[in-house]
Amino acid sequence: MCYLTHGVQAIIFSQNQVDFYTQWGFINDPTAGAAAVSTAIVWTGVGKFVSVWIGGEISDRIGRKIPAILGGVLYIISFVIMLITDNATVAAVAGFLSGLATSGFWDGALYPAIAEANPRQAGASTIGIKAVISVTGIIYPIFAAANANHVLDKATKTVVAGPGTGDWHINVWVAIVLSVIATIFAIITPFVYDDERKQKVDNADDKSAAKNAAEAEIQAARDAMLKKPNGLTQFVTLFYGFVIMFIMYGAQQYSKQFGTAYLGMTATDSATLTSIYTFGSIIAVLFWAFMMGKLRWNPVKVIMIDSIIAIAGLAAVLLALPLGIGVAGVYIGLALVGFGAAGGMLQTGVTQRQLICPGPRGRNVGMYYTFMGAASVFLPFIVGAMTTAVGESSAVWIMMILLLAFAILALLMALYLVSQYKGMFGYSALEKMRD
Repeated sequence: MCYLTHGVQAIIFSQNQVDFYTQWGFINDPTAGAAAVSTAIVWTGVGKFVSVWIGGEISDRIGRKIPAILGGVLYIISFVIMLITDNATVAAVAGFLSGLATSGFWDGALYPAIAEANPRQAGASTIGIKAVISVTGIIYPIFAAANANHVLDKATKTVVAGPGTGDWHINVWVAIVLSVIATIFAIITPFVYDDERKQKVDNADDKSAAKNAAEAEIQAARDAMLKKPNGLTQFVTLFYGFVIMFIMYGAQQYSKQFGTAYLGMTATDSATLTSIYTFGSIIAVLFWAFMMGKLRWNPVKVIMIDSIIAIAGLAAVLLALPLGIGVAGVYIGLALVGFGAAGGMLQTGVTQRQLICPGPRGRNVGMYYTFMGAASVFLPFIVGAMTTAVGESSAVWIMMILLLAFAILALLMALYLVSQYKGMFGYSALEKMRD
């Protein structure tokens, strides 16, 4: 339920862009309004960036339940602010709080919690998070577009009445209700990590034994390696958080704007671009959950294949119109991007990090998500700056080119890890995982 709610939070600003900036007073200046929405998305990323490292450390120290509850409370507060404010700066503060709740509390606690609940299939379990996020990623864009009260007319570049006959704020109320339900579930749900801590709380020797057991597990993973990962390998496994997030976040946040501003599609039709992208990710989640869980595919191999698929998809998006393929080519390309970049690739990167660089799980998640947070700040910042400088149409086109460049970089990084893997583990990353 938490990640069902996060699926809405991740795209709420971009999918309600015109309604939000109209509420903030930019009805007569759509370019400035689009830049203001990008700024709010930037501050969402800032919230993730400044909190994710400490969030993982705190959840290791105090348990998973308290951060899960606090994240839900912060979500409720942030969505209520989005609902009522008519000020873009205050909305950016709400974005900051939602980023803080996502990475500082939920990601720092819930990613380790899911892996701890099913340690043998941690990769498949973690990738399942993406499946839940993708459910709202398919439904919410179409729902939001149907309820929109304001849309941007491409021909006149003015804000006109949208298809929604009711109040577009229902799109925000949905997020509030989901947040309340998620918080209730966080309160009543047992957590393996917390239960184990409670069993040891009465005895200092037991606490020390529990700590030593965790350290012994990490040391055993390190001892099983033939050689330690070098500095570049350490960096690459963390930098994947930035690279994958850059690709995924760009397609997730701006595919709708690519449709309206560059392709000239209606707001409702362009919302389906986000949905088809998310549909591709759901297919990938089901596929990779089977390949990693049942067939024990290595996460390094999975990320390498995902990178190739993402490259093909982004190339199709960029070349569809120049080659005369038309919008159908963009739909196919975005489905491939969803499969390759958003089908659990980000979550698989967490598993890859823990596999190659064993350490406290919360700390590894925290470091990885710090790089992710940096990408979620950097991408909307440059898109906002480009929108102001060259207009939204050119900005989203340039952004798609950048996504392709980062997908190529992801493939090069994967090939490097494949070359290093056998020396560290004694068998190829292209082989089945060994216990």
